[in-house]
Amino acid sequence: MRRPAPWLAAVFLTASVVAEESGPPWTREQGVIYGEKAGAPLTLDVFRPAAGANGAGVIMIVSGGWASSRGAINEPYAAHFLKHGFTVFAVVHGSCPPHFIPAIIPDAHRAVRFIRRGAARFGVDPARLGATGASSGGHLALILGTQGGPGAPDAADPVDRESSAVQAVACFFPPTDFLNYVRPGVNALDESVLKNFRKFIGPVPADQKARDALGRSISPIYSVSAATAPTLIIHGEKDWNVMPFQSSSFVEAAKNAGVTAKLILKPGKAHGWPGMGEDVETLAGWFERILSAKTPAAK
Repeated sequence: MRRPAPWLAAVFLTASVVAEESGPPWTREQGVIYGEKAGAPLTLDVFRPAAGANGAGVIMIVSGGWASSRGAINEPYAAHFLKHGFTVFAVVHGSCPPHFIPAIIPDAHRAVRFIRRGAARFGVDPARLGATGASSGGHLALILGTQGGPGAPDAADPVDRESSAVQAVACFFPPTDFLNYVRPGVNALDESVLKNFRKFIGPVPADQKARDALGRSISPIYSVSAATAPTLIIHGEKDWNVMPFQSSSFVEAAKNAGVTAKLILKPGKAHGWPGMGEDVETLAGWFERILSAKTPAAK
């Protein structure tokens, strides 16, 4: 059994106080099937505010080490967004193992397309969707913010005709660049360090060019463009699991592309810290700012 990530415990312990004091003023629809993987359903849970819904949705990627399960859905994390009026979609993706990052990324896109297709049912504006997560969940949120885009207009499944773009991202300590992972110039897909990452990335090509192409395809930083969603990242200054430059380099690239982007470095903090609930509130504030009713239509 996987041990919970330290950031998960930190958020839970802080946010649970909020939930206990006020009670749960929301509803939760569990196990909504948004797709299928290897013959098994892919599911998400829908949290709706009991009152004061603002019409925007926050897609919460349930992921730690690219492992995901319904049991890992952090309701107190969602509570911070719910109290601001957001409808929250807790997305469970295909878990690693046996699935690897290249096969997990399509699950995130599928979830957004499904939510957008069912926007009327869920009571959200399809042009006002944000994505959040921590660590690998943050990585997948940034994938949506950089790589999300139009569906296939001739797809047999109407869900696949929808856009997978999100209009805002706010996340914690995400990996952004596998070609410069441990430090600049250290490629996570090279044989010298691959043993530490093969369990996440899976099989890699022997050819260096093909290997680098794979690394770029799973690294959000190489998909930054003027169309990238406005992004807020919060990262511990002493994080040795995902180095802070992963976030600083992404934010720099986003700003250079003309994107609204911000990095908050937490002095002395590692890969998760006590009191993270206050920082989830900062993420919620970012979504309030960006996902206003004036947000342009989905790409």
